[in-house]
Amino acid sequence: MARPVHKRSATPFGRARVNPTHTVDVAILGAGTAGMAAYRAAAAQSDRVLLIEAERYGTTCARVGCMPSKLLIAAAEAAHAAGEAPRFGVDVDGVSVDGARVMARVRAERDRFVGFVVRAAESFPEAHRLFGRARFLDDHTLVVGSANDGGAVVRAKSVVIATGSRPRVLPFLEALGDRVVVNDDIFNWTDLPDSVLVFGPGVIGLELGQALHRLGVRVRIFGVGGFVGPLSDPEIREEARRVIDAEVPLEPDAAVKTLERVPEGVRVTWDSGGELRSETFAYVLSATGRTPNVDRLGLERTSLVLDPRGVPVYDATTMRCGASSIFLAGDANADLPLLHEAADEGRIAGDNAGRFPDVRAGTRRAPLSVVFTDPNIAMVGATWNQIEALDPVVGRVSFEDQGRARVLLQNRGRLNVYAERGTARFLGAEMIAPRAEHLAHLLAWAHQQGLTIDQMLAMPFYHPVIEEGLRTALRDAAAQLAL
Repeated sequence: MARPVHKRSATPFGRARVNPTHTVDVAILGAGTAGMAAYRAAAAQSDRVLLIEAERYGTTCARVGCMPSKLLIAAAEAAHAAGEAPRFGVDVDGVSVDGARVMARVRAERDRFVGFVVRAAESFPEAHRLFGRARFLDDHTLVVGSANDGGAVVRAKSVVIATGSRPRVLPFLEALGDRVVVNDDIFNWTDLPDSVLVFGPGVIGLELGQALHRLGVRVRIFGVGGFVGPLSDPEIREEARRVIDAEVPLEPDAAVKTLERVPEGVRVTWDSGGELRSETFAYVLSATGRTPNVDRLGLERTSLVLDPRGVPVYDATTMRCGASSIFLAGDANADLPLLHEAADEGRIAGDNAGRFPDVRAGTRRAPLSVVFTDPNIAMVGATWNQIEALDPVVGRVSFEDQGRARVLLQNRGRLNVYAERGTARFLGAEMIAPRAEHLAHLLAWAHQQGLTIDQMLAMPFYHPVIEEGLRTALRDAAAQLAL
């Protein structure tokens, strides 16, 4: 059968008019990181693949995630370094933050990164691409768009759902109207506001909250339940709270009493240790998580079993949903919202969709996550709450007196490594530590290779480097294992 064909024509929203029916082996919903990886893997199995994008090309990472946030953080680090210079005996005069120029660079470089992704998507054969919002009619039939904008029916042997996620705004914040922003909004700012109240000390809230603070914005961060980032180790979580709160006011379990819109912005009143306090902020940043984009797909018309969140139940080794020929990858499954995980999941899902019914378990890498605060927060392998019941050996190090960290005036944070009793196998680690993005990579490689603590200690450690702090923690674990 001939490949599906559609021709572009000018429409009010830039969508293409298409032939009314497509019959393909694989339909992929979403052209983000997971969707593009799924497309490449499926296209290696079949030439009858259709990549369906609801709005526009460009991944969450490039448009509103990893890259623009790191651009803002880079500016914040430059400002912070200038402010820290006198501690080294270096006086820097005339340092100021030009918010308009900061945001102009963020937007320009963001658009450059997005351009790379758009060109990559547009390099796929035009016959394999379709614009429109897809909805299931059954497990093998989709309707894309509507009759008014060139909608089509797509019949597919297999489907990959890679529709990503969107920021969540909790109901109690919605009444604040345009004074509530999400991370997507921040990266379109043309200047910096004077103040922002952050709700949610997760990855997004901590990264953006600290960055805005360092760029001269008055910031306060509120949370519920005591969580700080993704950390589960109570020792590391408490250290992270202490370190971040020393720079940016952080209350991980804030007792908010009132939140109201006022002419100047938003006034919040909260109980701080028995004392009622109030502050007014120009904006409230909602960083309270993301919602998987699966609620508008018509999943009720499929055979899929949904979990309480409305997300299809799936096998994380194959990405297959139950016994169906539908696969789920990337942020749409609300499991591991990280670019490298989305790419791996998309590859596995696309490969299995293309070779269906010959479904195979894919290769998953060692768990690795990094929060780009300063110090970095990172987690590798098994988390504390996953292995606490196993009574693992815990090797500890504080960076307060670590040599290289003190040289750099970055001597803050702690690192805990976990080892299995008896085998001495390295199980995982949690940390808030200087340059932890690099420590975490070393540990992830060790975890994926299944190394023991002694094998890790046999590796070279240069002097003086931050990695010597890791060696201290490994030595602590080894001493306990020898008892």
